[in-house]
Amino acid sequence: MKQTKTFMAKSEEVQRAWHLIDAADQKVGRVATHIANLLRGKHKTLFTPHADTGDFVVVINTDKMVLTGSKWDSKKYYRHSRFFGSMKIKTAAQIKEEDSSFIMHEAVRGMLPTNKMSRHLILKMKAYKAATHDHAAQKPTPYQVK
Repeated sequence: MKQTKTFMAKSEEVQRAWHLIDAADQKVGRVATHIANLLRGKHKTLFTPHADTGDFVVVINTDKMVLTGSKWDSKKYYRHSRFFGSMKIKTAAQIKEEDSSFIMHEAVRGMLPTNKMSRHLILKMKAYKAATHDHAAQKPTPYQVK
């Protein structure tokens, strides 16, 4: 009787690619789902849920991304330091003026599973406000968001 074994990918043996995503005129949620899938490696045939099989992602033009409806004014981001009275509440429009890459970072972080591996996965995403980025040496391939 022949016994087959289940293939388990090891994160050390995975070939990692670099993807370049242009967020200009794209909806934040749509782009974030594609980024989360690329970071986890769900687009690969050797995807293993408990191993890091994903790729690196560079996101550019986060200043030009789109939120639908009145979310720029109604969506709120909360930060606090666990001390009484330290809660800071800002709208998406205020965050966009300061650092628009934070909005993309939080959207992708919310779509990753909440475990120790997601803290490692989010570090593989690099977001930039403008079209210039520091990762030209890695030769990222353009990725089209459908």
